[in-house]
Amino acid sequence: QVQVVESGGGLVQAGGSLRLSCAASGSIFSINAMGWYRQAPGKQRDLVADITSGRRTNYADSVKGRFTISRDNAKNTVYLQMNNLKPEDTAVYYCNVIEERRRGFYDYWGQGTQVTVSS
Repeated sequence: QVQVVESGGGLVQAGGSLRLSCAASGSIFSINAMGWYRQAPGKQRDLVADITSGRRTNYADSVKGRFTISRDNAKNTVYLQMNNLKPEDTAVYYCNVIEERRRGFYDYWGQGTQVTVSS
């Protein structure tokens, strides 16, 4: 079983920055992709950014140029640096980890961390 724990959320003013961290632990075979999703009240959970084991990245259009995703494969950790934050970035941010085993791919989620951006 894989455990996923996020940290780094909080309250920030518009234009400010936050850095989210997510660490995967437990009986890990091989982590494929890691990513961040967010869910605002009354809305669906959407992809923010993800990164493959080869460090290929993908971003939602709304965060391109402001957010940067990175990972430390040795620590099974993924980061999300968020700059120039806007009130519309307010949401619960969830970390997603995709583990690859011989039988296939397995999906794990963290509990989420709240990010609130005030205007």
